[in-house]
Amino acid sequence: MDTVLLTGAASGIGRATAWRLAREGRRCVLVDRNAEALHALLTALRTALRPEGAALDHLARVADLTDPDQIHALADGLPPLDAIINNAGMTDASNLPAVDQADDNWQRLLDLNLHAPARLLRALHGRLTRHARIVNVASGAGLRAIPMRGAYSPSKAGLIAQTQALAQAHPELRVSVLCPGFVQTDLVDGLIASGRLDPVRAVAKIPLGRLAAPDEIACALAFLASDDAVLVSGGRLSVDGGSSVFGGSQAYAPSAIAPAPCDTPLSLTVHGHWPALHSTEVRDGDDAVIDATVEVRDGYDAVIDATVLNSPPGGRLAATLAAARRHGSRDAPGSLTLLLPRAADTDWEHAGDDAAARMLVATLACEWGPRARRINAVEVASAEPNPALSPLLRFVAGAQAQYLTGQTLCSR
Repeated sequence: MDTVLLTGAASGIGRATAWRLAREGRRCVLVDRNAEALHALLTALRTALRPEGAALDHLARVADLTDPDQIHALADGLPPLDAIINNAGMTDASNLPAVDQADDNWQRLLDLNLHAPARLLRALHGRLTRHARIVNVASGAGLRAIPMRGAYSPSKAGLIAQTQALAQAHPELRVSVLCPGFVQTDLVDGLIASGRLDPVRAVAKIPLGRLAAPDEIACALAFLASDDAVLVSGGRLSVDGGSSVFGGSQAYAPSAIAPAPCDTPLSLTVHGHWPALHSTEVRDGDDAVIDATVEVRDGYDAVIDATVLNSPPGGRLAATLAAARRHGSRDAPGSLTLLLPRAADTDWEHAGDDAAARMLVATLACEWGPRARRINAVEVASAEPNPALSPLLRFVAGAQAQYLTGQTLCSR
C-alpha cells in the first residue's frame, strides 16, 4: 500500500486530494494546522472507505508549517513514505504594494509557500522509500505576476525553480510541480456569494470558460504522486484551463458545457503507430496502422495521434496542423493528444518549425476551449512505442485531465 503525506489536507484542494488518494486505496498521512477540520476529515475517511471490510490506517498530524521546529517534529513515528504532496499554501489579502507589506506577513507567506517544502523534505528524508515521489503545488501566479498580493507570485515562482533544481540534484527522487489555475473551492464559492468575486470576470481569460473543480486538481496530484508519472519527473504540469497559454485580448464567456465526471472511462482512438495503446487496429494497403479504437459506450471522447513523429524535420508544423484538421471538428467535449519529437533532439535549422508546432498546440487550445475540446502534446524520445508512456498518455487524454489544455509535456 502506498503511503502519501499530504499537507494542507483539511480543506479545498487538499481535502479533495485526500479523498481521491483514499479511494485509490492509498494510505494518507494528513497534515494541517486546523486540528478540528483535520480530525473531522480523518474520521470521515476511516468511516467511509473500508476496502475488504477494514478501514485504511490513515494518520493525522497537526502542524503549523511556518514553524521549522514543528516541521522537524513531524518525522517522529511516521511510517515509510512513498510520496509527499506539498499542498499547503497561503495568499496575501492585504491588497498592499509589495514594498508596503509588513515584514511579519511577508516572511510568514514565504515560510509556508517557499521554505516549508524544502524543510519538510530535509526533515522526512530518512522516512522516504526508494524512488519516492515529491509533488509541490505552485500556481499559475508563479508564471505570471499578480500585483497587490505581496510575496505570493515570488514565492510560487521560487517553488517552481526550487522543484526543478531538486529534480536535478536528487535524480533518485521523482519530483514534479503542479501549477493549478483558478479552483472553485469553498473559499471561492464564499467570495462569489458575497459579491467579492465576479465569476464572469474570473473566467474571462480561461479558454475552457470555467473554474476547475477541486477534484480535477486532486486527480492531477494523485497522478503525479504515483508511479505512473515517472516519465515526467522534473517537469511542470499546468492544470489551468489554458489560461497560462492564452495571450489574446478577447474575453471568454462562461461555458455552458458541463464537464464529465472525472472517472468517466475513455473512448479512445489512436491514430498512427503506437501499439501499446491498441486493442483493435485498422490498417491501410501497405499494412501500416491507421488507427485503433477502444469503444466505451458514453465514454470520454479522446484521440491520441502519433503521426507527427513520422514527419520530417521542418515538416512538423504542417503535420500538427493536419492532425488538428483531422480531429478538431468533433462537436462533443473531448481531447486530442499529439506525440511530438523532443525539442532537445532537433537541430538548430529546424528548431523554429518545432517551436511553431508547439505554439500551434497552445493556439488551438485557446480556439477550441469554448467547445470544451482540449489539445495537448507529449514529447517522446523516439518514434518507437514505449509502453511506460501509456499511463501518462491515458491520463492526459482522459476525463481526469479535463482542465489540462494547451500544454506540451516533456517525457524522459
